[in-house]
Amino acid sequence: MNTEQVAGKNAARKQTQFSKKLWYLLPIIILSGLLIFLLYSYQDVFNVEKLKNSLNYDFLIFLGIGIFAQLVDGTLGMGYGATSTSFLLAFGVNPVTSSMAVHVAEMFTTGASALSHYKFKNISKSLVKNLIIPGVIGSAVGAYLLSDVIDEKLIKPYIAIYMIFLAVIIIIKGLSKKRINKATNKKQLGFLAIFGGFMDAVGGGGWGPIVTSTLVGRGGNPRYIIGSVNTAEFAISFASGITFILFGGISGWRVIAGLIIGGVIAAPFGAYFLNKIPRKPMTVLIGLLLIFLSIRTLVKLYP
Repeated sequence: MNTEQVAGKNAARKQTQFSKKLWYLLPIIILSGLLIFLLYSYQDVFNVEKLKNSLNYDFLIFLGIGIFAQLVDGTLGMGYGATSTSFLLAFGVNPVTSSMAVHVAEMFTTGASALSHYKFKNISKSLVKNLIIPGVIGSAVGAYLLSDVIDEKLIKPYIAIYMIFLAVIIIIKGLSKKRINKATNKKQLGFLAIFGGFMDAVGGGGWGPIVTSTLVGRGGNPRYIIGSVNTAEFAISFASGITFILFGGISGWRVIAGLIIGGVIAAPFGAYFLNKIPRKPMTVLIGLLLIFLSIRTLVKLYP
């Protein structure tokens, strides 16, 4: 083997090592920058007295929602946004605050999820790349419309109805054994990602139930689809979260903190319960619970 071949192999090896490190470093750098930005921009919120006052009964409710939503997502591979948004709406949180809180919280939870999936080699890099750009576009447009254009009072009943629709999808996809062995081309992936990202931002959830369930239903390998879609969700949540911050600012810190802390606490337990809890009964139970909460929200709006 001549010197040029050795040099070429060394260069390729270094490039591969750098690429692997980049998959770890990029989410960490982005999340660190986001955390510094939030602490600096909203430093008046993060004083000791206000933090003490925030630790009340409402915070415990939001913490519980965060824990439960993360357990659902870890067990079913989808449903974090739908579960948390359904509960938040049922407890009287408005649609803009609900969706913003979910997506700001998901910036952190999906970043950790992306790192985990990459570590355990659950990712198809080509699928992630095909989903990210159209998903980010759909998510950013949806977040802008919800924060700056759409009247939150008018959209609240439609979001509740959409949550019922997502719950039905979760039940059907969880119980279905049939898979259509049909390949999804790049153009179809793009349209699916745009629609999933848009509905996720406007409705406060839907990326997993729409994108994951569609791709698995078309015959894809669940391991790589769940890992890849969850990894792409980091970018989608980041895009919608930043859009909410830019056009609407951040409110409802108690909600956001509860969801983030609850998600971090529940993440390892969700992974543990993945193979311990029977999937079908869990899917039906969660779906029925989301339907109940959404109907409850509609009844409150139209007594």
